[in-house]
Amino acid sequence: MSLQQSQPRREGILYLVAVPIGHADDITLRALRVLRDADLIASEDPAATRRLLAHHGIDTALTSYGPTGIKQKAAVLVDRLKQGQRIVLVSDCGSPLIADPGSILVASAHAHNVRVVSIPGPSALTAALSVAGLPTDCFLFLGQLPDTKRALRRVLANHLADETAIVAFCTIDSLSCALSMIEQTAPRRHLTLACDLTTPSQRTLRGTAHQIQNLLASHPALSDITIVIRGRTKRTDCGRARKG
Repeated sequence: MSLQQSQPRREGILYLVAVPIGHADDITLRALRVLRDADLIASEDPAATRRLLAHHGIDTALTSYGPTGIKQKAAVLVDRLKQGQRIVLVSDCGSPLIADPGSILVASAHAHNVRVVSIPGPSALTAALSVAGLPTDCFLFLGQLPDTKRALRRVLANHLADETAIVAFCTIDSLSCALSMIEQTAPRRHLTLACDLTTPSQRTLRGTAHQIQNLLASHPALSDITIVIRGRTKRTDCGRARKG
């Protein structure tokens, strides 16, 4: 038997690597090592990942994972993992699988007994919770809020009556709808907007929905918005706002 034949097959590993949410240097040394040593990086947004890799001098091969053909792409990646490759999954920013399509690949890897390793790091979810200044011992994450009033009302209506804090990602359109709804149904509820976290333009706005609407009227929010809504307190703060 030759030496090559006697060597065991290399174990394939799927790494879930958290990448910066804004500032390119907000990444762990371990994450950089894994990105550099991997056979392939699967990214939700290859253009964003390519900029990050260039910033850190990494030239690992890159492939797209999303937004279409997810099942087919996952099947190809799992096949490569079974052959012993080390593959990294990254989101466009932050931690993989937090409101992005990575779960199909991870579930498939588990189903084929492929080792899955998390390399933790930045997340807009936890960053927003930490700066909110609101009780967040228990919270509900709603992912990306819908942009239409009807869909948004369906998502938020029941949860605003709970004592649990709500956290969600917003676009400018969904934020506008959410603030209007909160002003109508829970006018005294306090909330925090965390915008463009870790970037030079980072802003944190706090107050009631009405107060934040006034702030945004003179200083519009930019992008990458995370909203944290305080849970209902024992003193009822739900109800239609008074006129005038």
